[in-house]
Amino acid sequence: MSDNLQMNMDEEYLPLRDVVFNTLRQAILTGEMKPGERLMEIHLANKLGVSRTPIREAIRKLELEGLVIMIPRRGAEVAQITWKNLKDVLEVRRALDVLAIELACERMEREELDRLYQACEYFKKATESQDARVIAEADVDLHDIIVKATRNNRLIQLVNNLSEQMYRYRFEYIKDKTQHSRLVREHYEMHEAICAKDKEKAAIAVRKHIDNQEEAIIKQLQLEKDSYKN
Repeated sequence: MSDNLQMNMDEEYLPLRDVVFNTLRQAILTGEMKPGERLMEIHLANKLGVSRTPIREAIRKLELEGLVIMIPRRGAEVAQITWKNLKDVLEVRRALDVLAIELACERMEREELDRLYQACEYFKKATESQDARVIAEADVDLHDIIVKATRNNRLIQLVNNLSEQMYRYRFEYIKDKTQHSRLVREHYEMHEAICAKDKEKAAIAVRKHIDNQEEAIIKQLQLEKDSYKN
């Protein structure tokens, strides 16, 4: 585990168990804690400066989210990113994103279109930073504009819930720097389709976006698997 693991002091008003949970969760989602890495209570307690109790509670919550698994005679470790889980998540995300962008074609107002274009520009700039966390957050913000423009609270809730699982896969995608220019281009295509209120073109654009993402993530996982073997 990285020596940079630290608790966010901005969460000082939350119960300690929640701060510990959020810290470990973020480390897993961003890849700071790697798949297969063991979560040793004493080591984590010493590193975060807390007792073992909030660590144990956080691990239980992480297990419920599927981010941690318990291995007999070994203990807790970060769950692997499997192709099956990836496909399950992306199948649902693809359907929700198509619905969202079609509704956005109908309902997005001029101010939101301007913000979406600015988000496209910001994402392009973020890719130049080569900072995976900055790029991932810019990507999330861009897609949030589209989803919120649907004015459908149920859809927004579903996408938000899925986004937490999606964040981990998004990081795998963003690690591949060769994909950045394609991501930038796809975002502008989505903006263009929404501006034209062209639902068919928008749906095609977002499906292609997810399909390319799935292909790139699988490629990245295979590379990491091969690297680990070597």
